[in-house]
Amino acid sequence: MPTRPDRAVSPARAARPSQPADLVVRNARIRTLVPSAPWASAVAIRGGEIVAVGADRDVAPLAGPGTETIDGGGTLSVVPGLTDAHIHPVWGAELAVGADLNGLTTLAAVHAALTAEAAATPAGEWVRGWGLDPAVLGGQPISSAAIAAAVGDRPALVLCYDLHTAVATRPALALAGVDGPRAFGDASEIVCDADGPTGELREPSAYRLVLDAAPGSTGAAFRRRVGGVLRDLARLGLTGGHAMDGTPEGLALYTELEQEGALCQRVVVPFWQRPDATEAEIEEQLALRDARGRRWRGGVAKFFVDGVIETGTAWLEEPDSHGEGLTPYWPDPERYRERVVRFARAGFQCVSHAIGDRAVRASLDAYAAAGVRAANGAPHRVEHLELVTDRDVTRIAAEGVVASMQPLYMQARRADGSDIWTGRVGSERAARAFRTRDLLNAGAQLALGSDWPVSPVDPRVGMAWARLRRPPGQPDVEVLEPAQRLTALEALQGYTSGAADAVGEPRQGRIAPGCAGDLTAFAADPVEVSADELPDLPVCLTVVDGEIVFRAEESR
Repeated sequence: MPTRPDRAVSPARAARPSQPADLVVRNARIRTLVPSAPWASAVAIRGGEIVAVGADRDVAPLAGPGTETIDGGGTLSVVPGLTDAHIHPVWGAELAVGADLNGLTTLAAVHAALTAEAAATPAGEWVRGWGLDPAVLGGQPISSAAIAAAVGDRPALVLCYDLHTAVATRPALALAGVDGPRAFGDASEIVCDADGPTGELREPSAYRLVLDAAPGSTGAAFRRRVGGVLRDLARLGLTGGHAMDGTPEGLALYTELEQEGALCQRVVVPFWQRPDATEAEIEEQLALRDARGRRWRGGVAKFFVDGVIETGTAWLEEPDSHGEGLTPYWPDPERYRERVVRFARAGFQCVSHAIGDRAVRASLDAYAAAGVRAANGAPHRVEHLELVTDRDVTRIAAEGVVASMQPLYMQARRADGSDIWTGRVGSERAARAFRTRDLLNAGAQLALGSDWPVSPVDPRVGMAWARLRRPPGQPDVEVLEPAQRLTALEALQGYTSGAADAVGEPRQGRIAPGCAGDLTAFAADPVEVSADELPDLPVCLTVVDGEIVFRAEESR
């Protein structure tokens, strides 16, 4: 049994500021994630900062006439605010549009959803969809014909769940002026056959040609849509995220949201690095290293080293079963290394999307060449790491690189190996996939996230997958690589202290005096609840920067 919360922190650890607190939570079970004082029953926040943690009697004097006091009834379970270490709130607002195809496992179901979406979409407007699993095509190529049967002769664009692949109908291609192959500054591709474009668009530079031709919300309307996404995240208990879709324009969007009082998440915003970026664009980003608001900041550079395994665009040490996987996202990998060195030595933290084992190795080599951490001390990061060699598991730990992973990705896999991912890499390599336990055991820092809208954003589901490596609530489904499972506490740390350390923010991810006033409260302790029951654990309260941005009664 855990230490009783009201005896965990001595009065000496509970500071007594001269001014009353803005918020006090008392009579609760508070898991601090501070090893020297792991439990408390009360916490006080003033000016967005935790000013006291301890027993009720220690924190009570900090409550004044203007203090909001929440009585946890002895059962409210409070943990440090949950952070999604890899999320796309702006892309989600832009791309998670139309028919939600996530979880649909047959082409008939996909067609039914798109037909319904087409019927609900006014004439003359594009039909949109997202979350398509190419496995529903039964091994047939991704093409316009796959969705034309459902939408007829209307322009339509459907994003696959990986956000690296899209399919467009012929009318959509025509409106976008896409009538043949094109050269891109990265590994993007308009897939063509003897008759021209097939409708499959690989990687963002290709599908953005069509996306940009489709009508979409802009200005204040789009900003409201992003604000709605952030409110949805707060309802799930998330207090922040590392928003891997950043641009200088995105900083302006977060600034406007903050000025409007609508930024209810704490956001780190990496700038996406394109291989074909101009010198002026690079200099503009370098000048914004220290740009920040109260709840958002920059200072991070995001690189794509490869694509995804399912369509053969991941960069592998050995080719996949289709003979693909040997091409990096940057046509000249040396230019990737040079850009990493440039941004790292300018004080940026560098973050690299690397799914294949060869891409992971290239990321580590680039960081070694840079030889420095970010100006704020943050370590560099590798994102996803679906495949990683034994040698690089050791390197990641030894070189102080963060492994940022998304166990939810495994939902697309099947224990019998019948899924596209396993078919591409083969059963031998699949047995060494998503090595969360190996990385932790080697001493690596581990941060967890969803990559939403690629995977479900609910952190309760994410923690359950990290613990189970199978769908929660389905105990009869075979576990994928059971030796790689995390404990309940490790899964929580991945969404709290691990996510905070991944961006060099020691004041986040813990509940202690001087830490940021970010809290997530559940009806029960997420560590003590079984992983199968965790997705249904009620979120009671979400606090960001001392502000209550969600409480359960608001949803009734």
